[in-house]
Formats: sequence, structure tokens, C-alpha cells
Amino acid sequence: MSTRIVLLVTSPRLPAGLLTAEAWDAVRAYPVFAAADSAQAEALRVTGVPVTVLDTDAQGLLDAVAGQPAAVWLAGPDGDQAFARQLGLRLAREPGLAELELMYGSWDPPGARLLDAVTVMDRLVSPGGDPWKREQNHLTLAPYLLEESYEAYDAITGGDLGALREELGDVLLQVVLHARLAEDHAEGERWTIDDVAGGLVEKMIRRNPHVFAGEQVADIEEITANWERIKREEKSRDSVLDGIALSQPALALAAKILHRVERGGVSVPLPAGDDLGSLLLRAVAEAHAAGLDAEAALRAAALTYAEAVRAAER
Repeated sequence: MSTRIVLLVTSPRLPAGLLTAEAWDAVRAYPVFAAADSAQAEALRVTGVPVTVLDTDAQGLLDAVAGQPAAVWLAGPDGDQAFARQLGLRLAREPGLAELELMYGSWDPPGARLLDAVTVMDRLVSPGGDPWKREQNHLTLAPYLLEESYEAYDAITGGDLGALREELGDVLLQVVLHARLAEDHAEGERWTIDDVAGGLVEKMIRRNPHVFAGEQVADIEEITANWERIKREEKSRDSVLDGIALSQPALALAAKILHRVERGGVSVPLPAGDDLGSLLLRAVAEAHAAGLDAEAALRAAALTYAEAVRAAER
């Protein structure tokens, strides 16, 4: 009877030793081999499971398990894909030597690659990493955050989901880099990416009581009203304009101010002057009253004009 070789693959992003019941049954019942020592191998040894490091090729493993009813190959963090292919090809040519079975002892949870992003960024910003990143601060990085956000916006408006995926990665890079730099603040408040994520989680739960607290809502409008009410309770503000991002593009800023004024029930006349700023503000107000987005409208007109310029050049 041929030997059953169990290729045990585990997630390197979960704590070592966190395995399925099926995986624990296998490593306790059969000899366990691995190409090198690892945190997973050490976790097995701590529980009394011997792990033999076998620094050899597929034939070496077949020789080591000959005569055994079964054996476990504990794959390394990268899954030992090259070794698995080599062994699979050998058994395909001589199927009577052994039977190869793939077993997942643990899986990456959703969001696991975010842990990789944090790990890579830590390496880049730590001593011996990337000198450019180590010299940055929140202020020097601020333009890049805006630039990457605009590029993501362009991908959205262009309907390019592939580009959006890449651009969101660039936005995430900025988030992870800012958080990593905050860990090393010599002065002022220090915080980490976990603080950022933790604050976000708490905010999402707090502002969505219809999902997490069983609160009954009638429609989307009530959900939005609840969000705004909870937001007001969280933040002590003296004006309906508090919290507006003043660095956003001027047309978008004007539209946001007008929206807040309308929602807050504040009655203040628009400037009546003939200067360019007053004229533009009144134009944004007219667009707002008509349910139009002045920023998007001007952007579309500018891009149309730009294409006409390119056409004339051609």
C-alpha cells in the first residue's frame, strides 16, 4: 500500500499553532517533516509533536516515509509551492509511490494582506529601510495624499475598476505610512495603525445602530438623520460650518458651505458684489438649488475643452 503524504498548508498571518481539528489529528497521528524550522514547527514541538527538518528534495522525502502508512509535510510560510510541484510531478509519473493530499490547517482571514502591508511599511520606515520615507512627516506627505485621492477619483469617474484597485492601494499606502510615522513621534501624541483602525471600527458601530444595536429605521433618510445626529453628539461644535475641510477645491468648498447653511436653517444673504468671487459663489448657489454639482460640471467642461485643444493640435 502506498504512503499517504499530507501537504499541510497554514496561514503565516495567523498565530502559530492555530490549526483546524483535522490538522491537529494528522500531525498527532503521523510523522511530521518540514524543509526548515519555523514558528509553526516550534508550536507543534511545544505540544509534544516531533517535527523533523528534512533539507532535501522530493526523493528524499519519499525515502524518509517509505513503509509508513502516512506522513505530514509541514509547508513553510510560502506554501513550499516549488517542492509541492516537484513532488506532484514525481508522483504523476510513478503513482504507486505515494498519494499526495493537500490539507489546509488554517486560512487567511479577510483583510489578512493588510497585515502584510503594515509589516512591509514597518520594514521601510525602520532603521536600514528606505531613507526617503524615514525623512518624511505628515506635512511633507500631505500633497501625496491629495494626489493619490484625485487619481482614485479619476479612475472612478473613468469607470476603470482595474485602475481604481491600484489607486486605492496608493491611498492605502499613504494611510499606512502616516500611521507608521506617528509611532516614532519624538514629541506630541503617538498612535499606531491599530489606533486608526480601532477608531474606525468604533465609529462604524456607533453610527450604525440600525445594524449593530437593533434600532428600527423606516428608510434611508432616517438612517442618514441618525448618522448626523450621532455625529453632532460626538463633536462639540459652535457653528454649522465646523468640520468642513477648508483645503478642498473652491467650488466643492462653496457647495459644502451652502449645503451646511441650508441644512442648519441659517439665513444669510449671498454677497451681491460684481467681483469674480461673488459671481462664482452665486453661480454655485444656483447649481446647488437646481441639484447640480458645480465642481463636477466645471471639471467636465474643462475636460471637454481640453479634448478640443488636443483635437486642434492634431
